[in-house]
Amino acid sequence: MPTQHNSPIYKGDAPKLDAGSVIILRQAGALILGKTTTTEFASTQGGPKTRNPHDPTRTPGGSSSGSAAAVGDFQAPIAIGSQTGGSTIRPGSFNGIYALKPTWNAISREGQKTYSLTLDTIGFFARCTDDLELMADLFGLEDDHTPAGGFEVKGARFAVVKTPAWPEAGPGTSSALETGARLLRSHGAEVEEVELPLGFDRAPEWYRSLLQGEARATFLPEYRLAKAKLSPFLVDHVENANGISRAAQVEAYDGIAALRPVIDGIARKYAAILTPSVVDEAPVGTESTGSPAFNSMWTALHTPVVNIPGFGGTNGMPVGLSLVAPRYHDRRLLAVSKAVGRIFESEGGWKRSL
Repeated sequence: MPTQHNSPIYKGDAPKLDAGSVIILRQAGALILGKTTTTEFASTQGGPKTRNPHDPTRTPGGSSSGSAAAVGDFQAPIAIGSQTGGSTIRPGSFNGIYALKPTWNAISREGQKTYSLTLDTIGFFARCTDDLELMADLFGLEDDHTPAGGFEVKGARFAVVKTPAWPEAGPGTSSALETGARLLRSHGAEVEEVELPLGFDRAPEWYRSLLQGEARATFLPEYRLAKAKLSPFLVDHVENANGISRAAQVEAYDGIAALRPVIDGIARKYAAILTPSVVDEAPVGTESTGSPAFNSMWTALHTPVVNIPGFGGTNGMPVGLSLVAPRYHDRRLLAVSKAVGRIFESEGGWKRSL
């Protein structure tokens, strides 16, 4: 099957062996319908021609553009994607569907083209949490301790975390977060806004250092082989156009690593963290896939994240919210997401028209 990474460098490339994730699917009896398109090497630039099924003038998000659009458009019940910044959660929000970015490295990346070893994560798209749980079963996502029985919103505690990206939030996201918190309270949950401790304000900067520093090595082979066929955005990574020093990379590795147990400790106090999935509705056009501002910190922290649909923006396009749990609490997060999803989808104000 063609695996071209939306790059002319790999035009016509068709590996003989399946990627690890596809092997697992086939061995379980899954029917592989086909492959969908992505941005060039899963970057945020050079969006493919895939359109948003809810408004063809808008982007479906990316880099997992085709995966999310296919599920949102009922062409497939489930799709695989990946996330290095916000490439699973953001398209999930833009297409009005559920999306799971599991704990980092919980799913084999064998056979996937690398962008960033520290950030790349395989994830899933579906129109319901039952299908996400099916994929979690299939890929062996297990918590150390799984509570017996279902999760009840009534009596549960949720933390609202706006993140350092909050100044970028548009009206759709601001309204969704306010409404989401109100709905949880109306169903008997305790919801409190939590300010992240000192150090988390550096997370966006550290994320960029990690991403660009690792991409500098990742795309050196393509740069040496066919620089003219590589987008300027990726050429800049290899040429270190932003001047990221090795010292800055080390600081980023150590800084983010120190924050991970801190966010785990905060998240353990709650059923989940409620936080934005996107800046706002899907932007018009397909040249950009939108901003990963509200996703990249969680990607770097390696936490599991689920996008929950149910809200709409000023143009009637879907806007989702994210639930976040501590690392390797993916199953607990899915149980919480199922209960919260019922509320958000029925009372959030946005309904699927497809």
